[in-house]
Amino acid sequence: MPKAYVYTRFGGPEGEAFVDQPKPVPGHGELLIAVRAAGVNPVDWKLRTGYNRPGSTPKPLPTVFGSEASGVVERVGEGVRGFAVGDAVFGSTLTGGYAEYTLLPAAITAHKPDAVSFTDAAALPVAAATAYDGIQQLDLPAGATLLIIGAGGGVGVAATQIAIGAGLRVVGSSSAGKKDFVESLGAVHVTPGPGLQERVRAAAPDGVDAVFDLVGGADLEAAAGLVTDLTKLISAGDKPRVVTLGGAAVVRLRTAAVLEEVAALVVAGTLRPYVTRIFPLAEAGEALRAVEDGHALGKIVIEVGP
Repeated sequence: MPKAYVYTRFGGPEGEAFVDQPKPVPGHGELLIAVRAAGVNPVDWKLRTGYNRPGSTPKPLPTVFGSEASGVVERVGEGVRGFAVGDAVFGSTLTGGYAEYTLLPAAITAHKPDAVSFTDAAALPVAAATAYDGIQQLDLPAGATLLIIGAGGGVGVAATQIAIGAGLRVVGSSSAGKKDFVESLGAVHVTPGPGLQERVRAAAPDGVDAVFDLVGGADLEAAAGLVTDLTKLISAGDKPRVVTLGGAAVVRLRTAAVLEEVAALVVAGTLRPYVTRIFPLAEAGEALRAVEDGHALGKIVIEVGP
């Protein structure tokens, strides 16, 4: 039977396990895919701890890890148009990506361009799409200065590239160990923590026009004091805090059109997914640990199929 990596209870890594499970059956509007690659994101381990997105219902245990995947269509559910068996696709999963087979909602699934690898495509539905949505939400003119808090992680790397591609100047906050990497993307690097405001002002003497936060906490609070227009303060890392500060959470559109746009940016060379480590499915736990320790550089992806 097909294998999947799951958590069997809420808590720490001790609740993780490989299981055999039957192929999922696509319902109305769904696609069954043979997974070629699955992206690894912080939300994956957070859900294992019992974290629940506001307004969402916890999935029944055991739950397959992973929220984004690429692969090949094996079966098309009723009511689906525009997809056929054998199509290469990518999108957000309904039944988890750390598995040999998963279901995708056809309405928010995109065809994978030939020029984009399955590995790179699996890195796009969460991180790159969140970055794209946030940059679009800020709607800054070319030449504006954007502070990205958490510029060295998956979303931050994508947001930095998309912003620079749109003609923005980026100041990127990340750990000192990621300085060279963040600067290689074209951003001006600053370190996080106490004194962030002063370091940002030194890096951008004319001020910043907007803040895109991916971390939350004290750095988000400090960054709020750097913008005069709080509609230009957004966060994908700490929704309650950013709203309290007068800003807004990143509005996720979750459409196939957004996935097509980010894939087009990859094809054009504007966006590089920066998959920095690849693990086989047999090492899914190690892949998750690499993200859970908080020091991952760029994106980590699990390769599943051939």
